Amino acid sequence: MAISISAVVLLAVLVVLFVKKSGLKAGHAVVCILLGFYLASSSMAPAISDAVTNVARLISGIKF
Repeated sequence: MAISISAVVLLAVLVVLFVKKSGLKAGHAVVCILLGFYLASSSMAPAISDAVTNVARLISGIKF
C-alpha cells in the first residue's frame, strides 16, 4: 500500500509541475486523471500494479 500511495503522490506532483512549468493544459491533466481511473477499473489493473511493484522492488534492490 505504501508504494501505491507514494506513486500517486509522485505522479500528482509531476502533473502539477507539468501544468505550471511545461505548458501542459489543465484539460490534458484531467484526461490523464480520467485515464488513470479507467485503467484502475479495467482488467489490466492487476498487470499494471504487478509491473509497478516489480519495478519498485528492482529499484529498491540497487546498492549504491
